[in-house]
Amino acid sequence: MEDMFRFADELGPFKIIHIYEPSVDLKAILVVDNIARGPALGGVRMAPDVSAEECFRLARAMTLKNAAADVPFGGGKLVIYGDPRMPQEKKIQKLRALASALRYTKEYIFAPDMGTDEFCMACVKDEIGRAVGLPCGAGGIPLDEVGATGWGLAKSTEVALQYCDFELNGARLVVQGFGAVGMHVARFLTNSGAVLVGVADSRGAVHNPDGLDVDALIRLKKEGKSVLDYPEGEKLDSNAVISIPCDIWIPAARPDIINESNVHLLSTKLIMEGANIPITEGAEKILYEAGILYVPDFIANAGGVICAASEYQGATRSAAFEAIEEKVRNNTALVLEAAKTKGILPREAAVQLAVERVKQAMEYRRWSTFSSAPDFS
Repeated sequence: MEDMFRFADELGPFKIIHIYEPSVDLKAILVVDNIARGPALGGVRMAPDVSAEECFRLARAMTLKNAAADVPFGGGKLVIYGDPRMPQEKKIQKLRALASALRYTKEYIFAPDMGTDEFCMACVKDEIGRAVGLPCGAGGIPLDEVGATGWGLAKSTEVALQYCDFELNGARLVVQGFGAVGMHVARFLTNSGAVLVGVADSRGAVHNPDGLDVDALIRLKKEGKSVLDYPEGEKLDSNAVISIPCDIWIPAARPDIINESNVHLLSTKLIMEGANIPITEGAEKILYEAGILYVPDFIANAGGVICAASEYQGATRSAAFEAIEEKVRNNTALVLEAAKTKGILPREAAVQLAVERVKQAMEYRRWSTFSSAPDFS
């Protein structure tokens, strides 16, 4: 009994459900962490080495992220044991079986994550009518295509600059990871006057202190090429992007790209965390002590989850972008002002903000972690 509740604390988790269906070799775990603010919104992750502990940590991260984003949803996560590169037909069969198994678990809303995509969510929607991150043809908002996360990052940057000694116009920008997030935030910020001087993808990096053409880089990526194919500038190893001098540095790819061993290589004034956990907590503390401002991931990159929440509520694309701008700007200001006033790390301020919002919602419930209402409609 004690082992079963090893993850339990004052916030949750409310439910941990193991799903097993041998006819399709389905093994999965759902963690519904806390639904005091609303149904749990969190992605479906597929990997051969997932675990209950990983699922809980991701579910808790979604509880905090959704609360910090100030959307009316709790946090949850669903993991499937399996190779995401399996044949599409087999993957969809597992997803449909999983959706059917959780048909009456209405406190969880399916969303795409590592190993699943919008087509998977369309199949879930077809089975049980409860999914987000859908294709356009199924009523979804293609958040990667329209740059929802990048838009939020750009708006968060505008607020963060109020706590810096330089302006966006003419600011030197470096982006690590030129994918769905990185290319869009580069586009939004350069349209507002920033100058992209360095960019990296998995194959390499390019640096030009005089500026890089964002549109040309985007065309290269859409053609399946690398930023290394950009004709001008110094070609570098991917990791060299860390030491390119700039004013704004944006990690928008892998987790833990900055850690205690390489944080001293950064030469920047402001870091906007576009990826999830791109900087270790130890490195964030070093940045803080060095006077380099950073905005934590689940504050800066909340545009995606706000877009997903807007989609689920039936909002239009323009309404979703308005919600992203309003919420991300407000939350960035709250976190940075609290960090400055209290003399604490921005991540501490962000976690305090999120936990406070969850606990406030819990005060309105008869049972602290969940609602007694028959549904969340």
